[in-house]
Amino acid sequence: MTPLPNHRPEKLSLGPLEKEILHWVWQLGSATVKDIHERILADPDRELAYTSVTTVLQRLEKKGWLTSRKQGRAFSWSPRMSQEEAKVLFAYEQFNRFLAVSNPDIVAAFADSLDSASLEQIQAIAHRLQAVRQAREEKES
Repeated sequence: MTPLPNHRPEKLSLGPLEKEILHWVWQLGSATVKDIHERILADPDRELAYTSVTTVLQRLEKKGWLTSRKQGRAFSWSPRMSQEEAKVLFAYEQFNRFLAVSNPDIVAAFADSLDSASLEQIQAIAHRLQAVRQAREEKES
C-alpha cells in the first residue's frame, strides 16, 4: 500500500498539457525541455512551441510537482513524487471532498446504493486498513 506522500504540491489542479508533460517526466525519470518537446512532436498532428514546454515545466515546478537543476546550459526537471504517490494524493483529496458533504445521510445513501462487488471492495479496504494500523501500533510498541 502506497502511503500518503509527505510532500504535497501547492496546487493539485493540472491542465491537460501539464498532465501530459508530467506524465512524460514520470516516464523518463528526469527530462529536459528538448526531451519532452521531441516526444510531444513525435505525434505528427501536434504542434507545440519549445518555449511552451519550458513555460509548463516552470509552472509545474512552481506548483510543487517538479524540481529542476542546471546541467551545463540546460535545465533538467525531475518529479517530486512518484506517479503512484500522486494517484494516492488525488484519491485522498477526492475522498476528503466527498466526506466534506458533512451529511451522514448522503454518505449512507451513497453507500447503500453500491453493488455487492463495490461493497466487497470497501470491506477489503477496511480489512487492509485495520491490518496497517495494527502493524503500525505493534511497531510503535
